[in-house]
Amino acid sequence: MTPAKTPQTMKPATAAKKLGIFLPAAPSEFQERELTRGEFNELQQSPPEWLAELRRNGPHPRPVVAQKLGISVSGLARGGVTEALTTAQITALLQDPPAWLVTERATQAEVRAEAARVKERNAQRAQQDPAPRPDKK
Repeated sequence: MTPAKTPQTMKPATAAKKLGIFLPAAPSEFQERELTRGEFNELQQSPPEWLAELRRNGPHPRPVVAQKLGISVSGLARGGVTEALTTAQITALLQDPPAWLVTERATQAEVRAEAARVKERNAQRAQQDPAPRPDKK
């Protein structure tokens, strides 16, 4: 007889990252124990009020702040933003952007334009030469 399988669990930090929330702002019950896959799926499908509130008003983790500002996480660091921000703080930055934010948004736009150019170039090359190259994977 084989032993019963233990359910797959994830650490609170992993669950917070996957949920897009700032772990220190989550309730202590969430921070102090591992979640099973079923519990995590339940949080995603029908989030409790505390989770909906964190997603709506923050504080938000740095990747979410960067995404909402339209810049990279590195751009946040260059701008001196090291802490989590609330939705109100992000909105204030967007309404009256400091010089560093304008610069970072322009940089991010250039990066996206270059990525689109490279993607288009690669698509054109693929149409011209559909045979796979041995040096490419």
